[in-house]
Amino acid sequence: MDEGRSDLATLVDLREVDETQVAAVGGKAAHLGVLSRIDGVRVPTGFCVTTAAFRRVMAQAPSVDELLDQLSRLGPDDREAVGALSAEIRRSIEETPIPGDLAAAITGALAEFSEEAAYAVRSSATAEDSPTASFAGQQDTYLNVVGPAEILRHVSRCWASLFTERAVVYRLRNGVDHRKVQMAVVVQRMVFPDAAGILFTADPVSGDRRVATVDAGFGLGEALVSGLVNPDVFTVRDGEVVTRAVAAKQRAVVAVSGGGTREVAIDPQRQGQPALTEEQVVRLVRLGRRIEAHFGRPQDIEWCLADDDFLIVQSRPITTLFPVPPAGDQEKHVYLSVGHQQMMTDAMRPLGLSMWQLTAMAPMLEAGGRLFVDATRLLASPGRAGFLEMVGKSDPLMRDALQTLLDRPDFVPTTPVGDGGPARLPSGGASIETDPAIVTELVERNEASLAALRRDIATVTGTALFDFLLEAFEDHKRILAEPLSMQAIMAGMEATWWLNDRLYEWLGEKNAADTLTLSAPGNITSEMGLALLDVADAIRPHPEVVAFLRGVEDDDFLDELPKLAGGAEARAAIEAYLDRYGMRCVGEIDITRPRWSERPSTLVPVILDNVRLFEPGAARVRFEQGQQRAREKAQEVLTRLRALPDREQKADETERMIDRVRTFVGYREYPKYGIVSRYFVYKQALLDEAERLVRAGVLTEREDVFYLTFQEFHEVVRSHQLDDDLIRQRTDAFRSYQALTPPRVLTSDGEVLTGAYRRDDVPVGALVGVPVSAGAVEGRARVILDMAQADLEAGDILVTAHTDPSWTPLFVGIAGLVTEVGGLMTHGAVIAREYGLPAVVSVLDATRLIRDGQRIRVHGSDGYVEILP
Repeated sequence: MDEGRSDLATLVDLREVDETQVAAVGGKAAHLGVLSRIDGVRVPTGFCVTTAAFRRVMAQAPSVDELLDQLSRLGPDDREAVGALSAEIRRSIEETPIPGDLAAAITGALAEFSEEAAYAVRSSATAEDSPTASFAGQQDTYLNVVGPAEILRHVSRCWASLFTERAVVYRLRNGVDHRKVQMAVVVQRMVFPDAAGILFTADPVSGDRRVATVDAGFGLGEALVSGLVNPDVFTVRDGEVVTRAVAAKQRAVVAVSGGGTREVAIDPQRQGQPALTEEQVVRLVRLGRRIEAHFGRPQDIEWCLADDDFLIVQSRPITTLFPVPPAGDQEKHVYLSVGHQQMMTDAMRPLGLSMWQLTAMAPMLEAGGRLFVDATRLLASPGRAGFLEMVGKSDPLMRDALQTLLDRPDFVPTTPVGDGGPARLPSGGASIETDPAIVTELVERNEASLAALRRDIATVTGTALFDFLLEAFEDHKRILAEPLSMQAIMAGMEATWWLNDRLYEWLGEKNAADTLTLSAPGNITSEMGLALLDVADAIRPHPEVVAFLRGVEDDDFLDELPKLAGGAEARAAIEAYLDRYGMRCVGEIDITRPRWSERPSTLVPVILDNVRLFEPGAARVRFEQGQQRAREKAQEVLTRLRALPDREQKADETERMIDRVRTFVGYREYPKYGIVSRYFVYKQALLDEAERLVRAGVLTEREDVFYLTFQEFHEVVRSHQLDDDLIRQRTDAFRSYQALTPPRVLTSDGEVLTGAYRRDDVPVGALVGVPVSAGAVEGRARVILDMAQADLEAGDILVTAHTDPSWTPLFVGIAGLVTEVGGLMTHGAVIAREYGLPAVVSVLDATRLIRDGQRIRVHGSDGYVEILP
């Protein structure tokens, strides 16, 4: 088409389009334009009716503005209302005549190509085929459209398809504003293929970037997309077909003379023949690799084969693949999820990621809004067996996934790599005496350091704050690496393992340490849960306060409490709790998450549950009951040991270990409390700096800094300049990362390894996990993904994805625990044992396989969950 034509605002040749014009031509057209200019890639010729035409028609369509207002107020689950409004909007658009000058421009463009030729008329939305959301299949495509009148009618149908029910629901679920998405239309010469299908340049199941898969069938690709036939499936690795499965393709979709398509039967002798030869498959994958290299990420490519030549009719990013951490070399790497160790697998914002990287003890890499450590050197080192044992205690599925890799002869090197010599495992060093004064000293040392941090940080602002924080982070890491602290942690863990192993060997007693550690002293996290029972005690006697709290929605409720009878006492109790624990929150390793002190209304439902479910003094009673059970268990175990051969030696060793575990196991939770306490100090100072940027007009909102890394934030403070597009891009990326499931183990080839439990000692149909707190309990499952939405009754079993310390206040009111993530010494397991709750963790897909309200039985000693009739 002539670049000098006046109708270029509404029509443009596909060969003139690139990715900078998405707002005008939509994602599909932009990709097709780029594809058409890649050397060796053939794209059917055609043109694009731009979004300018769509806006003109929308402006003329009756009642559309009012209908869009109504649609914006609906949720994705309001299916009936969404369906009715969507249909009304589509009808209004389709019945709106295309303006005469626009119709003439489209007809004129057809005349340039061939007015009576067959065309594909295809939707191209501005939110389509983006790096973060493909919107695949959300709008419509019409094939073999013949004649100007039919093409104009189908252009209108494409515009209307922006409001199909499935497209509207998809946007609602992905937080996309209906008014911000616009529709262009691609009109391309029709291809009449011998075969068609889909090429994934990475394995869409495993994520392996070295593997490509090709689905192929006879005729048009619609037969595969609609599920009319099963495709031939070819797998290609390193330029060779490694597997192929040829399907019996009984039917195909073909173009009909005069327009449209129809299904036809395939000749029986041809049904079992492959749609592509292996040479063609390899050639197609080679073409796909060229396209992938151009776009810089794995692609989902729709292709046609005509006269032994491939034409590409669409290419979009595979948005379901988990991104791969940057390696910086061509070697093979194995990455382990940090989130599975920290009991927080949600996506993190850039500031949260960079702060954790700056304060962590090991180098961490970011991918998909999560953090990973590169375990390749540890797997290649002489200490590999010890490393695998440590991983297995923390997360058996992660260990099994690593073993799967190690069983492959070509993946992990067997000799140390790098310049640093053999990798060393974290260690507590030499053993320490069983002395409670050690724990007291460690706590006092941390409290003094925290007080100094609060005092000194108050004196610095601007760029000096960031220099100060970089020094504070080094102090932060020194505290974490304190040898005495590591020794105390390891002493408690090793004593736990010793007791479980020896008492099972000597007495056949499973998980004896679970009872022996009940109400262990000094556990800051379990104390936090019990302390909220004391808050309930302060509120329970005041009915007016209880009634007021039931209606709380905003975080300024503390200011209203003193106006009520008993409100001053209630406020004092809540504020005292926040002074001690207000730095905590769900997902607390992410500094950008709102803390309880910032959003105290989060605690209100839990406080009200405690008021309703417990008697006054419950905290003291529960703690004393736990102590009593632990004492009785210790006496029982020692009595039984003294009846065995070598009784005195076994009893004496066990008594020493019981004393040791009760001295140190509670300290296991304190370092995390110290980290989060420091994080809150950092956050308050950084938000004060962000507020100054808002006042200076640099930021729109202070929370915008959450989408900057620490280093970028520093530069904005220095320069007083910020690219607003960067915040928007980061916000979109974060939203897309939230939809991804992070893998426990990820390779540099992009392969995701989940791991498996290899057990045959559980009932058929049971869900297998890790036994972390002894006992069995039966009750109603409450599947809760947001602590603020908890609605528990006595005897309920909490089923959730993961629990960090902030979930502990819920533990006092439940009868058992099931999580998808965790291990023997993660926070949820430690607190479950402290409270005597049967618990099974690391149960794959527990929140999906167990329905809210089902009755389940948790076998905390044997590590499985039964779903009851």
